[in-house]
Parts: sequence; C-alpha cells; structure tokens
Amino acid sequence: MKKFPVVLDLETKHSFREVPDPKKLGISVAAIYDYKNGQSTIYEEKELSRLFPILENASYIIGYNVKSFDIAVLQGYYPGNVEVFHSFDILEYIREKIGYRLSLNDVVFATLDKKKTGHGLAAIDFYKEGKWDELKKYCLDDVALTKELFEYGVKNKEIFYLNEVGKISIKTDWQKYLEEENNSDMPLTLPF
Repeated sequence: MKKFPVVLDLETKHSFREVPDPKKLGISVAAIYDYKNGQSTIYEEKELSRLFPILENASYIIGYNVKSFDIAVLQGYYPGNVEVFHSFDILEYIREKIGYRLSLNDVVFATLDKKKTGHGLAAIDFYKEGKWDELKKYCLDDVALTKELFEYGVKNKEIFYLNEVGKISIKTDWQKYLEEENNSDMPLTLPF
C-alpha cells in the first residue's frame, strides 16, 4: 500500500508561559491536509484518536516547527512514542540552511506574498473564549499556508525570506517528501 504525506498543524489550550512542558499544553484542535485523499480535516481534542491512525500510516508528517512543537505536544495524547513518526520540519530545514529560525508568516510573506490570519496566542484566546469557528479556521488556514509553502518549495526548488538586503533564496530539495513511500516498518501502538 502506497503511503502519502500529511501536513499537520495544531493549536494548544495553553502557552509555554503557562505550561513549560509540551506534553501538558493540551490540544484544542489539530488540522491536517492528507495527500492520500486531497482533503483537509480538523479534529477537536475528543476526536484525536481518529487522527492517530492517519499519522501512523503517513509517509511523512510535514509541518512548520512540527518536530519540536506539534509532535511533542501530541505525545501528551498518543499512547506510543511519537518519535517513531517520520517527519519533515520546514522550520528545521530553514534553520539548518541559514543558521537561525524564521516565522512561518515571514517565509510565507516573502515566498507567497500572503500572510497568516493570526498568531498562536490568538488561537489560545479563541479556545478560552469558546470561539470554535475562528479557532478551526485559523488552524486550517495555517495548514493551507504550510502546504502551499511546501508545494512552492517542491515545484520551484526554493523558498524566500526577507532581510535588510532584500529577498533571499533558500534552495530546497523537497520533491522526495512527496515521492518517497517511506515504507519502513513503523510499530503501530494503537489497536486498529
């Protein structure tokens, strides 16, 4: 069975200022774009068990800061070890290439001439205020922007950021994350 990548983003109930352990931040919503069926889906905290088999069967989990944030936060819910997930982290790639981190908004603006619809702390406020529609839209928008940035990098073999000199290119070689099946045996820890 061919495996396909999944783009992931999630929003938390708390900030790192409130709770320093990522496993205890709590997930309000998680959104994915699944290349297998070409659809975006949003999951509330109570629905996360439906997300896990998709992540387990993905060739890669693609995201922006996905390794040190999204997947680390998932560990608070996932009964196995999240380190077994195969992932591609765009932020980590950028840091390795230029030596420092950039915000998703900065890279999306320089590359796609688009902006995020808000920021992570606003998503926490949406959760606390019970604004579920706004929260879900924000999370799905981040997945869509991350997907578009990833696909731009695949197609054009570069993405961009701005500095005091102007628009700077970061060369990419991301086609493999769409093509590789990554069929290494991943131990499935859930009874599916």
